[in-house]
Amino acid sequence: MKGRRRRGWLQATRRRGLPGGARPAEMYGVCGCCGALRPRYKRLVDNIFPEDPEDGLVKTNMEKLTFYALSAPEKLDRIGAYLSERLIRDVGRHRYGYVCIAMEALDQLLMACHCQSINLFVESFLKMVAKLLESEKPNLQILGTNSFVKFANIEEDTPSYHRSYDFFVSRFSEMCHSSHDDMEIKTKIRMSGIKGLQGVVRKTVNDELQANIWDPQHMDKIVPSLLFNLQHIEEAESRSPSPLQAPEKEKENPAELAERCLRELLGRAAFGNIKNAIKPVLIHLDNHSLWEPKVFAIRCFKIIMYSIQPQHSHLVIQQLLSHLDANSRSAATVRAGIVEVLSEAAVIAATGSVGPTVLEMFNTLLRQLRLSIDYALTGSYDGAISLGTKIIKEHEERMFQEAVIKTIGSFASTLPTYQRSEVILFIMSKVPLPSLHHPMETGRTGENRNRLTQIMLLKSLLQVSTGFQCNNMMSALPSNFLDRLLSTALMEDAEIRLFVLEILISFIDRHGNRHKFSTISTLSDISVLKLKVDKCSRQDTVFMKKHSQQLYRHIYLSCKEETNIQKHYEALYGLLALISIELANEEVVVDLIRLVLAVQDVAQVNEENLPVYNRCALYALGAAYLNLISQLTTVPAFCQHIREVIETRKKEAPYMLPEDVFVERPRLSQNLDGVVMDFLFRQSKISEVLGGSGYNSDRLCLPYIPQLTDEDRLSKRKSIGETISLQVEVESRNSPEKEERVPAEEITYETLKKAIVDSVAVEEQERERRRQVVEKFQKAPFEEIAAHCGARASLLQSKLNQIFEITIRPPPSPSGTITAAYGQPQNHSIPVYEMKFPDLCVY
Repeated sequence: MKGRRRRGWLQATRRRGLPGGARPAEMYGVCGCCGALRPRYKRLVDNIFPEDPEDGLVKTNMEKLTFYALSAPEKLDRIGAYLSERLIRDVGRHRYGYVCIAMEALDQLLMACHCQSINLFVESFLKMVAKLLESEKPNLQILGTNSFVKFANIEEDTPSYHRSYDFFVSRFSEMCHSSHDDMEIKTKIRMSGIKGLQGVVRKTVNDELQANIWDPQHMDKIVPSLLFNLQHIEEAESRSPSPLQAPEKEKENPAELAERCLRELLGRAAFGNIKNAIKPVLIHLDNHSLWEPKVFAIRCFKIIMYSIQPQHSHLVIQQLLSHLDANSRSAATVRAGIVEVLSEAAVIAATGSVGPTVLEMFNTLLRQLRLSIDYALTGSYDGAISLGTKIIKEHEERMFQEAVIKTIGSFASTLPTYQRSEVILFIMSKVPLPSLHHPMETGRTGENRNRLTQIMLLKSLLQVSTGFQCNNMMSALPSNFLDRLLSTALMEDAEIRLFVLEILISFIDRHGNRHKFSTISTLSDISVLKLKVDKCSRQDTVFMKKHSQQLYRHIYLSCKEETNIQKHYEALYGLLALISIELANEEVVVDLIRLVLAVQDVAQVNEENLPVYNRCALYALGAAYLNLISQLTTVPAFCQHIREVIETRKKEAPYMLPEDVFVERPRLSQNLDGVVMDFLFRQSKISEVLGGSGYNSDRLCLPYIPQLTDEDRLSKRKSIGETISLQVEVESRNSPEKEERVPAEEITYETLKKAIVDSVAVEEQERERRRQVVEKFQKAPFEEIAAHCGARASLLQSKLNQIFEITIRPPPSPSGTITAAYGQPQNHSIPVYEMKFPDLCVY
């Protein structure tokens, strides 16, 4: 009897489609020993598992289970829970074949079902994925990751409010740092981790109801994991065994997958999330000391800048600037790496939108430049060397300073003209100058700091001005900028003066002729230079009328400097030549010729006691420029005179020509006092030949004398002889010849000293008066200030009334005049509407 029942039960089991060895009562214990009473969803789930796991999923039974899940969606959560129960048990019993079948079934159910009950099913699914990821078996980890990636690509119809992905972010990040002994398995685990992170990002980044993946707790795990794999791209490429296997290896390369994931992550970042995404990058580069090689850091930020939206570029720049400030006391190599990364990022950002960070960036860089100068001078970050203080290497600070200057130039070159002009004015305003409004630091350390600061800022200005194109010189060189720039040309430091000349050349050169004048020579035919000459515009003419004498004066004074070397004379020649090409009209040409002839007189008279080399250089400079300007003016007689003098010098005085002076070993004459007049360019002859061609011969006959200003006193460049020359020139200009000359007061050293002391005393009194006024308005009570201002206002009004009464005469009144109190007639002003007009006669 019992045997018959047993055979009947087995037949019923086979008719229901259960596997032969399922043993439902013994294994699951659902309803005692009667398997027919088990729920249908459990029977359908059991039927998808074959007797042999190698046979794979039973597809027909899987279709039945899918149809049942679609027909009865309320059972979907139970199906998921039951599958989860089986999978956990199979994992514990190491039945990995059934584990794979269960995950395949879960994947198919997820792809097919999008009902409102999917959330409960997803919870079971995620529970099973987490179980696989917790396993130590790499295959199970990869299996769970692949299932999660498939789930991440599904767009759910219903929102989820309580789902959390914290575990998956942590686990996938851990897999990205796998250190398995087997290289192939390690690569697979790392790639699975990267794919898992990519799935988490896709699932949560655009869903406001999900956990915010942009929170620092998540970004601090995701971004470093991607950078860690991106960092080992060279190692992965070096292990490629053969060219035949290269395409397969490229597909299995974690670095490329990490780069794609990072690009996707940054591309999805909104405005408010950029900071949380960039900060882990900076921390990772700090922790792994990746700023010093700077190759990987530059690559990372290129990926970032090209991945984010263009309007978010300035946020990345701000983060780098803040990080640079935070590392202001780090090693110079670290700061240099940050600056070079900033340079690359800024160039990319300039093609999009930099926004309000332009001046902020330059301000930060200039501040870092000043700090670096202080570090180099003091030798420490604290300003004083003490026990335990980190000693600074001066050559590393110089390297950092050059990196800052390069960054300033590269970023400025991408800016539009109007922003570039603002940057130029901003940098120039930071240059310390010896003026009343910009006091210099005193002491030896202060002088060194001032000098280094001036040099570095002028280098930065030269970088910004290189390639600067502006059609209007009035806007390119405004008065406030030109005044400050030219005042530095009077300083004693030869390097600073050279920078000023090069900056002026950069601004004036608008047609790329600068390099054609890098060598001083007396070419017989300048057509070989292929100069680009354009007609002087009206704006340029206005600029030269306003600033020409200022430029000539500084060129003249620069020529007289004893510390000039060959580079100075080359720069002076280039500046004179470019002014002649870019800004010259007939009046400018005449003044430039007068200026060069005055420079020749400086070399001939030698009141400054210049060395022999400087005097020969001035002769050679004049010859080269007059040779150029004579061919530009195309006046045959002028060209003939210049060529005759040059040929005479070639035969008898080659030391007065640039070909013998501006060489590595100049050939000089030891006696320049007895220079023959045939070796000199004669002003009378030049004025004669040019006057016949329409030039102003009267102006050509006048010797050039510079107009000196207060700059000379402030920069300590003024001499007694120049002061006398200035006074004589002013008197000769202001007094007509027909008038009787009044004998001038005798000028002595004591007179000049008294004049200078008196002017300084007046300035001190004015400064003290201003200080008292400011102090009064800061400390005085409000009532006192109001009364003072009221009294001044009433006084002003009374003065205005007096002026109006004197200047404004009332119109004659038809009513006649009235008599004043003292019997004098006085006009009485009557409004027009009160006047009495005669009656009109109508015919």
